[in-house]
Amino acid sequence: MKQMIAYCGLDCEKCDAHIATINNDDALREKTAKLWSQMNNAPITADMINCDGCRTDGIKTPFCQSMCEIRQCALEKNMTTCGDCAELEGCKTVGAILDNCKEAKPNLLDK
Repeated sequence: MKQMIAYCGLDCEKCDAHIATINNDDALREKTAKLWSQMNNAPITADMINCDGCRTDGIKTPFCQSMCEIRQCALEKNMTTCGDCAELEGCKTVGAILDNCKEAKPNLLDK
């Protein structure tokens, strides 16, 4: 499994926060902050748009660092990803991701 697959199965390499971080792209940070603020009805600023990846050492967005229930659950269970969890099928914590991103589950099961 690629290191840049998040606990939930999303590919961090495709995330605008990660792309902005590795390219030091302030315009993409601004664009992403505006979009995510609208999508989440929350104040998100460009300086929050920095992430080295969900499962890697380094900086993460505030959401990914401490508010993501999926990441917190996987860390508590000491799982590499949700794909290692016996409760994956029917899990309500990761279920919305699996329902809305067709790539997530195959990413999790690709060992």
